[in-house]
Amino acid sequence: MVLILFATTLFLSAALLFLVEPMFAKMALPALGGSAAVWHTCIVFFQAGLLAGYAYAHGVTKRLGTRWQVASHAALLFLPLAVLPVGVSASQALTAGVNPVLSLLWMLLVSVGLPFFVLSTITPTLQAWYAQTGHEYAKDPYFLYGASNLGSMTALLSYPIFIEPHLRLIDQGRLWAYGYGLLMILTWCCGLLVWRSPAVRTPNPGPPAQDDSRGDPSPGDKPAMPTGRQRMRWVALSFVPSSLMLGVTTVLTTDLPPIPLFWVVPLAIYLMTFILVFARKPLVSHEFMIHRLPVLLVAATIPIVTRADLALWMTILLDLLALFVAAMVCHGELAKSRPSSVHLTEFYLWIAVGGLLGGVFNGLVAPLIFNRVAEYPLALVLVAFLRPTPRPRESRPSARALDFGLPLALGGLLAAAIWGLQDRGLNQSALFLLLGYGPAMLLCLSFAKRPVRFGLGLAAVLLASATHSGPYGRVSRIERSFFGVYRVSLDREGQFRRLIHGSTIHGMQSLDPARSHEPLVYYFPTGPIGQVFAAFSGTDSVRKVAVVGLGTGTLACYGQQGQEFTFFEIDPVVEQLARDPRYFTFLRDCPPTVKIVLGDARLSLKNAPDRQYDLIVLDAFSSDAIPMHLLTREALNLYLAKLSDTGILAFNISNRFLDLHLVLANLARDAGLACYGEDDLQISDADEKQGKFTSSWVVMARRGSDLGKLLQDARWAALPGRPEMRVWADDFSNLLGVIRWY
Repeated sequence: MVLILFATTLFLSAALLFLVEPMFAKMALPALGGSAAVWHTCIVFFQAGLLAGYAYAHGVTKRLGTRWQVASHAALLFLPLAVLPVGVSASQALTAGVNPVLSLLWMLLVSVGLPFFVLSTITPTLQAWYAQTGHEYAKDPYFLYGASNLGSMTALLSYPIFIEPHLRLIDQGRLWAYGYGLLMILTWCCGLLVWRSPAVRTPNPGPPAQDDSRGDPSPGDKPAMPTGRQRMRWVALSFVPSSLMLGVTTVLTTDLPPIPLFWVVPLAIYLMTFILVFARKPLVSHEFMIHRLPVLLVAATIPIVTRADLALWMTILLDLLALFVAAMVCHGELAKSRPSSVHLTEFYLWIAVGGLLGGVFNGLVAPLIFNRVAEYPLALVLVAFLRPTPRPRESRPSARALDFGLPLALGGLLAAAIWGLQDRGLNQSALFLLLGYGPAMLLCLSFAKRPVRFGLGLAAVLLASATHSGPYGRVSRIERSFFGVYRVSLDREGQFRRLIHGSTIHGMQSLDPARSHEPLVYYFPTGPIGQVFAAFSGTDSVRKVAVVGLGTGTLACYGQQGQEFTFFEIDPVVEQLARDPRYFTFLRDCPPTVKIVLGDARLSLKNAPDRQYDLIVLDAFSSDAIPMHLLTREALNLYLAKLSDTGILAFNISNRFLDLHLVLANLARDAGLACYGEDDLQISDADEKQGKFTSSWVVMARRGSDLGKLLQDARWAALPGRPEMRVWADDFSNLLGVIRWY
């Protein structure tokens, strides 16, 4: 019963700790445009809170007697009641800026800082208490870390599957508060049991630390104090998986919306590895993972260096497998080197330090020092360096020289191969990828027995691949902001200048002066949005147009004299690039009056007068992902409030991975709107050479007659929706149901 009580309490505390993470991040998303950086910033805050809680637990357990610990912790549990239930008040609403990290961190501190800190103290404190209960397993309480991480993983996976689809955010906050009340009772019961335990006056420190290199110390020896080198190794072994986990999250949410499902899966895998390696009887051999790691690291590197457009399921599987095996190896090394239970709280403290440093590096430092997403490949290289060697390494001077010489030669040969093949026009062809990268990756894999050589080999391949233009063409400028990475580039023929966000082209302008005002890509005159503007050109029905998402400002060139176009754009970097005449001139040269409003569209539109716009175009993307909070019942009600009585809504739902037709059809059906869609997917070779892309658009109006000539156009088909499907709202979305996995 003692074990069940402590395990249940630890399970519940960890579950509450990790339920509040996706719950509060979802609350903050609408204010910050749905950026994956919101989740990264939240993770940094939560890791800092975890470190603060572990530091408190370490200090209290070292300086206070057990009964004083119980008394102080019983009082500490009352503090979060002052801010429950968890929520974001109107006074804490954020406005996106160039880098809203500090304001987001402040909002997190005010809203959930106190509950998160108190919950963070429970895991190390209760394990230290359990070590003094005299229970048969009390000498090695680290297995309870598995119960804690099981609670964390269960909560993370339950949130997108069970909680988010069925409960409103306000109800989630209340449910969380009830769970916290139950946790208070269970923790007091644990404290009462420890208080009454006869072992609290003479705690058993447990077995001394095991050191494989020196043999087992004798039972009477005092547990060894961790050395400075050992502490630094703990930090490194926890830093790298933390950074890798966030790097995988960034990769997964580049082209998919950063919703809890894609946040929590990498984090759940990260936590699952703690469960497996700290179990009393590990289910997976540590040596097995060490041997498999090089293959997974090389496999995860291939899509990065080749810029290959893999199937979605393949990308997800590859990245998650690499994360799992890498975390198993690093966390397995942590489990092997864990100290006696006397130093348990210090051990957890250093793990928290490493985790926080990984979060800070990915969430705060990397966006400032890198102009592209370099933190993920860098983490893969660091994992290679940390991989333990199954057998003693060769230490001859010649071998050490080859550790540096061979990777250098590999990088040089690969760069030369890339240059040569690109000059022959083979860029991104199957032959190019096979001849350019095949031998290099196999040679790199042959370095796996020596960690330094292997790590430097991976680094050399990644650096050499920087000479590979890939799908981006000739890049003239790269900018990175809180919302992603932007590239301004020329295509290989030098005919078009493009704006690429993540992996998706967001706008393109012809360098031919005769075509410089012509809308291209998804906005081509013969495409759906061109048909919309043509249907209402030359009339007085469209005077004011609102466009959510600026891109290069292409849509301004559909405007006429006397019209007013207002672009709502969340990222100031996009405005800078669109207004810079060295790159794009749509905003400068096209006829209508243009106004740009910075900030999230839903927040900014609230300030616009009602019934003002005759046409609202929803064209917001983060790489290939459409922010989900712009496609909800509440968002649609806002658009209708700002739309004139005969106005039209147009949605750009062009996407490689999501099919949003039914989502919008059900929204229109719920609101009683006429809804039509067109998929312009058959592009002739001539149009493609002229700069036309495939696109899918949906239009809505209060009455079918408001759509005018579009009703007589056979290319537009009515979208009736499905009554059995639940309408998306701010508190509900079912992304799994609209994903194209192939």
